[in-house]
Amino acid sequence: MKLCIAEKPSVARDIAEVLGAKTKKDGYIEGNGYRVSWTFGHLCTLKEPHDYTADWKSWRLTSLPMIPPRFGIKLLQNEAYEKQFRILEKLISEAEAVINCGDAGQEGELIQRWVMQKAKCSCPVYRLWISSLTEEAIREGFRNLKEASEFNRLYEAGLSRAIGDWLLGMNATRLYTLRYGQNKQLLSIGRVQTPTLALIVNRQKEIEQFKPEPYWELKTVYREATFSSVKGKFTKREDGEALLQIITGKDFTVTDITYKKGKESPPRLFDLTSLQVECNKRFSFSADDTLKLIQGLYEKKAVTYPRVDTTFLSDDIYPKVPQILKGLTAYEALTAPLLTTKLPKSKKVFDNTKVTDHHAIIPTGKAVNNLSDREIKLYDLIARRFIAAFYPDCEIATTTVLGEVEKVGFKATGKQILSAGWRAVTGKDTPDNAEKDDSKEETSVLPAFTVGEHGPHAPDFAEKMTTPPKPYTEATLLRAMETAGKTVENEELRDAMKENGIGRPSTRAAIIETLFKRNYVRKEKKNLIATQTGVELIGVIRDELLKSAELTGLWEKKLRQIERGEYEACAFINELKEMAQKIVENVRSDKSNRQITIETK
Repeated sequence: MKLCIAEKPSVARDIAEVLGAKTKKDGYIEGNGYRVSWTFGHLCTLKEPHDYTADWKSWRLTSLPMIPPRFGIKLLQNEAYEKQFRILEKLISEAEAVINCGDAGQEGELIQRWVMQKAKCSCPVYRLWISSLTEEAIREGFRNLKEASEFNRLYEAGLSRAIGDWLLGMNATRLYTLRYGQNKQLLSIGRVQTPTLALIVNRQKEIEQFKPEPYWELKTVYREATFSSVKGKFTKREDGEALLQIITGKDFTVTDITYKKGKESPPRLFDLTSLQVECNKRFSFSADDTLKLIQGLYEKKAVTYPRVDTTFLSDDIYPKVPQILKGLTAYEALTAPLLTTKLPKSKKVFDNTKVTDHHAIIPTGKAVNNLSDREIKLYDLIARRFIAAFYPDCEIATTTVLGEVEKVGFKATGKQILSAGWRAVTGKDTPDNAEKDDSKEETSVLPAFTVGEHGPHAPDFAEKMTTPPKPYTEATLLRAMETAGKTVENEELRDAMKENGIGRPSTRAAIIETLFKRNYVRKEKKNLIATQTGVELIGVIRDELLKSAELTGLWEKKLRQIERGEYEACAFINELKEMAQKIVENVRSDKSNRQITIETK
């Protein structure tokens, strides 16, 4: 018998059905030469400090840093988990081969490998690697099973991440709780959690310390179009007032008109982060809400694997696109024009060099029923974004009109959509790098002007104040985590920085939820506000290594290099061991009597 191990019972049932395994047993399904069983996500975890030595059971500064000579794993203490593991242990001992059917990603690899290690698996192991749970995808995956050894580096990266989180989390949490916590209140510190909190705290400080400064703008309205002074903002009132006196009561003359045609490409397909960003902006879904919803759609076979960080498709998907489009029957009016001609194959959509384990999130084209209202909203976003990718560019025309009053120059810009192209599919949807910027002039459709025309106008000279940066929302925080805190609007540059982002797409939602749970951050409408506890915790941490998004991003890059075989796992773990040692030494040398305010909800 071959044993297949899925990550949860629902996925096991889908696999069993495709394999022809029909007989339900206690903890597995059997038939046609296969046994199909499952975990419940993590059944095993790294051992806790007291599992290594009794001395580490008590929280004492003298015990730090805790660095085990060799890390080990143990079963999670849960009756249902323990029962399922015993079933898996017996099945593994009887199997001629094991097929790892876990989620096709770093975390999925780690979950399954730990179970097989704990069960002392000695038979050959193969890997099912699929990007959707449709019957066709599962059948194709079983026809192309891979050797488990091909994924050793993926496992090493996942293990390094887990050990790194243990080393920093266990040591720094005990250290800061013992040194700065009041009445032994827990102060949770994490490799990704703490620099994420620092992003929010630092932004909050910028806002609090911001001193608004006045500036003045000179504008005038001619034929219902608003023209701005070409000199821009005035930092001295008298400069603008002098020009206002010159132009008041004099005619406005149009001096130049330029008309430039341009094109806007369809927005990129979704990766997990961009989907979470869009759902937070449009529907106010939290990152965690979106992750749960998209995982549910994946398990219902409606969309492809969601925990991805690429917005591209691999070339082998191109021939499958017409069939996917045909399956989107609810969008027939939008897909029909595409199915009568050869579909474009743009490098902005298909690029093998930008796809590693999985491609962008797209619909599978399978009929889906019984979706909740929130699932429908999410699915609609993904389906429309996918359809739009094969539509023509949106053609626009930008008109710039220059005018003057007594040689004082003014400018107005207007934009017209000449051909909607992909906008006919997505409506107001915009590429991610075209998010609204309040500092930029609004553009609108201008009336028809002719050079030399002139007439009366209505000037306006207004005082305004500079504004502070905006607090983070979940959408903007996710983007900041993706780029290690740097503000990046350009999509290509953001792609290049993803390797240095903090956290993984699949874990960022959980990190944000942890900040809420620890009461380090609260939500005010959409804004994320650091609590007094959060602010003081970042203030007391002297180690930049522990709170810098940029430095944490460098570790994330090394984890990705481990995955590709470009960096050694042992080197990464040794770096973190040294860091844990330095952090302990730095806190021990702090002679202040600072304590952190613990806010309760």
